Amino acid sequence: MTIIYTIENSLYINITNKCCCNCKFCLRNNCNGVNPDQNLWLEREPTAEEVIDGLKEYDLNSYDEIVFCGFGEPLMRLDAIIEIATWIKKHTPTPIRINTNGLATIVHNKDVPKMLEGIIDSISISLNAPDKEKYNQVTQPIYPETAFESMLQFAQECKEMLPHVQFSVVDVIGEEQIKQSEALAKKLGIPLRVRKEI
Repeated sequence: MTIIYTIENSLYINITNKCCCNCKFCLRNNCNGVNPDQNLWLEREPTAEEVIDGLKEYDLNSYDEIVFCGFGEPLMRLDAIIEIATWIKKHTPTPIRINTNGLATIVHNKDVPKMLEGIIDSISISLNAPDKEKYNQVTQPIYPETAFESMLQFAQECKEMLPHVQFSVVDVIGEEQIKQSEALAKKLGIPLRVRKEI
């Protein structure tokens, strides 16, 4: 199983396969990893200590960023992320990013953006659609009544706590929904990145 891996000059950390969404375009529906020889399916979730021990094998200063992103929603393991990110911050100035679906607040019933302040530099939140109905269709969250609004609120709170916040959508949603998503992101004052479906 792969816990730590690289894409270009970024170091990625895969700490869980759990997710509270079942996105129709999710990479894990069709393959085992980003690279052909990679397996991001975890036999078990690594402890924070195991991840930290693994990170010690890398020159953390040589990467553009360190990213929590794998075959699950990283913030399902909020406590582990806080422990690992706190250790990283003590050992390198390399910025830390989280790729997330933005539902951590309703998962944990905690003020997650506040908990990430000071240890996370950047967060990319999957907007995925311009409204609740389309969002539920494409992401299939386990909280269909509250997920979309909670994700937007999470993004706005992160904007107050973290240096860099962005939304993302996957181009599979189509040009019209991308335009509508751009308008929503602009209204909230958060930049939007359009990702290509892998």
